[in-house]
Parts: sequence; C-alpha cells; structure tokens
Amino acid sequence: MAHENCRHLLGALSDYVDGEAEAAICAEIERHLAGCDNCRVVVDTLKKTVYLYHDVATETPDLPAEVRQRLYQRLNLDELLGN
Repeated sequence: MAHENCRHLLGALSDYVDGEAEAAICAEIERHLAGCDNCRVVVDTLKKTVYLYHDVATETPDLPAEVRQRLYQRLNLDELLGN
C-alpha cells in the first residue's frame, strides 16, 4: 500500500490495537504494515503504551480523598467531586 494511506489508517489504529476493529480493517492495516516501517513503529509504540498503561493502572493505588479533591479543584473538575 502506498504511504498516502498512512493517515487514512490512523483513525482505526485504536480499535485495531484493542482487537475491536472489523476483520476487513485489520487485514488492510496488516497489509499496510507489511510495507510501511514507519506505521509499524507507530503501531508497536501504541501497543506498548497501552500495555504499560494497563500494567501501571492495575498497580496504582487509589488517591486519598483529600488529594483527589485538591487535584480535581486544580483541574477545574469540581463537578466530578459530587459535592
């Protein structure tokens, strides 16, 4: 596949990495990856990022309530505090 398809495929990468893309899209992406080193690096990086996020997210303890409150207030997310 030509490199002009790189941008076309970007929108489907998240579903592809999550295993939720349709079979036809997966086949198109895999054909493209076979001939595009740049996209292969992007997909590998995305997969590693998702893996690391899930790995860290399962090990990260919950924030203490007062820390969460200060963080949400600083980020202007007061509506999520439920006050």
